Amino acid sequence: MAVNHADPQKSFGHQVRRCHRRFDRLLSARLAPHGLKTGFWYYLRALWIADDVTQKQLSDLTNVTETTTVSMINGMIRHGLVDRSRDLADKRKMRVKLTPEGRALEKELIGYALEINAIAMAGIAPKELATCLSVLSRMSANLQIALDETTNADDG
Repeated sequence: MAVNHADPQKSFGHQVRRCHRRFDRLLSARLAPHGLKTGFWYYLRALWIADDVTQKQLSDLTNVTETTTVSMINGMIRHGLVDRSRDLADKRKMRVKLTPEGRALEKELIGYALEINAIAMAGIAPKELATCLSVLSRMSANLQIALDETTNADDG
């Protein structure tokens, strides 16, 4: 009996992943001359919005595991982009804050994000783009609910 595989061209997961990979590769090409890893981008972007946060908060903001976040923070410290210090109120927590060098990158790197988004949106009507954002946001929320239910079922 033949196995019925979903056509990847009609799979939301496949299309979103393919699109993300292409965004990521183009961003990587823009960051390479600065000697920055693409992974740093996600943390820098989060810190440009909400600086001086705990490692846990930064992990939540980037939707990345805490273990990966610690590794990325260590790399960003080596590159002079962030500093890490103990939380004054709760010594168990570590706080992450942009250095002046990390803050200074915002103006140039945000330009790359705007450029890449413009490339991706070329030739697509604003109404279609609004629909796409709405649909992707709702899909993400649906997946989060399923993930939470799965996680809660595993805990109980």
